[in-house]
Formats: sequence, C-alpha cells, structure tokens
Amino acid sequence: MFKPIPVSIGLRYLRAKRRNGFISFISMASILGIALGVTVLITTLAVMSGFQKEIRDRLLQMTAHTTITADGAPMANWQHAVEVARKDPRVAGAAPYIEIQAMLSGARVQGAIVQGIAPALEPAVSVINTKVKKGSFDSLKEGSYNLLVGQELAIWLGVDVGDTVLVTLAEVQGTPMGAMPRLKRFTVSGIFEAGYNEIDRGVAYANMADLERVLRMDGVTGVRLKLHDMDKALDVGVDLAHNLSGGYRVSDWTQQNANLYHSLRMEKVVMGILLSLIIAMGAFNLVSSQVMLVTDKQADIAILRTLGLTPGGVMQVFMVQGSLIGIFGTVLGVVGGITLTLNLERILGAIETVFNVKLLPEDVYYITGLPTDMQTPDIVIITVIALVMSFLATLYPAWRAARTQPAEALRYE
Repeated sequence: MFKPIPVSIGLRYLRAKRRNGFISFISMASILGIALGVTVLITTLAVMSGFQKEIRDRLLQMTAHTTITADGAPMANWQHAVEVARKDPRVAGAAPYIEIQAMLSGARVQGAIVQGIAPALEPAVSVINTKVKKGSFDSLKEGSYNLLVGQELAIWLGVDVGDTVLVTLAEVQGTPMGAMPRLKRFTVSGIFEAGYNEIDRGVAYANMADLERVLRMDGVTGVRLKLHDMDKALDVGVDLAHNLSGGYRVSDWTQQNANLYHSLRMEKVVMGILLSLIIAMGAFNLVSSQVMLVTDKQADIAILRTLGLTPGGVMQVFMVQGSLIGIFGTVLGVVGGITLTLNLERILGAIETVFNVKLLPEDVYYITGLPTDMQTPDIVIITVIALVMSFLATLYPAWRAARTQPAEALRYE
C-alpha cells in the first residue's frame, strides 16, 4: 500500500533507537499524560452533568415545566385554560394553582410559600402525592383547612401530623382597627420529602379552594403545565397564551430557576477549563519529546534534505509523528474515561467496602449515590481539544527540524 514519504518516515520515528530509549520513554509519558487528562475530564464532566440532571429532575418533579399566569390579576376562567392545554399533544398534564408568601408559626416561626392545589389535578404536573412520608395526600379536602409541609420545614417549626399551624398570609384586610394581615389556622395533615432543600424547607401545600376562600380570591394565580419534552417548555407556553386570547405571562423552568442552572452550568465550564490544563501538560511533554527527537535525528534530517526532501516535507515528518502520539493518547483517554464513568458506582462501592467508610452518608447529603450522565457533545469537545493541543504541540519542533542546515548537521559525522 502506497504511503507518502513524510508519513512513512513519521511512522518509523515513532520508535526511537535502542540507545535513545529515553526519548521513547518521554513519548510514552506524553501519551499517558494526554490519556490521563482526557480520562479525568470525561469522568468529571459526566459526574457534574449527573448531579445537574439529578438536581433538575428533583426540582421539576415538584414544579411545572411551564407556568401561565394572568398579567397582574387572578385567572378567573382557569378551567378553559386547562381544557385548551390538554388539547395540545405536547402537554402531558395541566393543573391550576394559587401561590402566596406566608409566615408559618408553630413552636418557631418560618417564612414559606403556601401553594393552593387541586388534589384531583395536581398529580398530572407533580409527584407531591408520592412524596408524603407521614399523613396522607388525600387529606387535602375542600373545607378541611389541612396543610402539607416539607420535612425540613416541619422540623424547624417543631410540628408533626395533627398539630396546628398559624398561617399569616401576605395579604391585608381592612378592619375598624386598620389594615390587618389575614390569619388562618391550618392543621398539619402530612409531611413530605422532595429531596430538594428549597422545597422541603420553604413550601407548604393546601387545598386550592380553602386558600381561595381565605384570600377571598375569584380565580387562581395561574396554570402549570407538564410537558413530554421539557426543552419545548417556552414554545408550548407561548402557543397556549396565544390560543387563550388574553393578557397572559408565560415562564418556563429555565427562567424560574435561572440562577441555579446558570451557576451549575458555570461550574461545569470552569471545571472543564481547569481540567483541560492536565491535557495541556501532556501536550508540553509532547513538545519536549519532539524537540529531543529532532535533536537526535539531525543527521537523518540532513541526509533526507540532500536526497531532495523539502523543508516542508521535513516539517510534515515530525508533525505526523507528533500527531500520532496525540491521537494514541486521546483514544486511550476516551476509552478510559468512558470505562471509568460506567464503572464509577462500583469503584465507589469497592472503596467504601475496603476502607469501611461512607463517602456520601445519607444523613448529610440528599444525593447518596454518584450520578453520572455522559453526554456525547462533551466527549466530542474533549476529543477535539486534545487533538488540537497535540497538533499545536508539534508545530514548533517540526518548524525547528525544517530549519536544519545539512552542512552544519553533517559537519562532525
């Protein structure tokens, strides 16, 4: 099979002479350095993506993908909005809600968001009915004035199922004595655990009709939608608002939790940049090995030049040789990263068994496992970065080899 001369010579130079085995050792160190950097970067980004996905899923299972609210006023005809939403094939469920800030008073006082929900419709947009640890979700009956509180919130308030909680709503009513906040005693009928601190400590659920009666509202805050594809949340909300033909405000899950997701994305990007320095270290080792190889092959380069090989051809020889080292290291790193990520849970379990330690104790962390989510775009980007760094590392040594003068190189041969 025909090979271009620079490629043939570059392949031959992959293995140094026996007397110069140190160069081969440095080349192997370059391969292992690039492979290690790629492996660590793939595994780290997979773990960070896994945590991001876990947090997102835990949050979205308790909240909606899209929220439609009336612009500055209660949504009176919410039944029509729910019917229109259900006709959209992209919508998996729709339910109305009332949301208001309140102060909950038990043994202690804690601010929280009180949400009024329709128990018959709420399971279509959230899993609150499956997260109740004590008490019952079915206790949220109209006229019962019962309340479901998060586990962390219940601990902070010092209440349990059957205790009463004084709810001071962020609404005022006119009285002969002036403006007074609306107060109502609710009975704690259930305690839930969502596995997300912001919800477990800052949200309580009541029957929508009860909360509507206390607030003297004629309507609801809005309608929440659960979609088959959460990435289409904003488009579905905008289409539904247009179909309702009124002044509505649409927000999706990325807008409602913008700070959280922006911070998670920023952490992932910064970590990727920092860990890319490991690949850069392997590339610097590649520069060293290539420079030493060029020095070792001065006589060979001079002979090739006298036989008619152009400076560009000499440069191609060492670029091929260095690029192959980068390719080998990148391939090993990709295979190692995928293998390590797929077996990370087993490795974590083995470490806990051998050293008799608990790396992620359940009483400290909400996420007790080590979730991973390998994303093809991340692997592709890491592979491209490693290959580009390896290619750039070959330019200076190859350029230096091309500048070799045959007469000076052969003077003492």
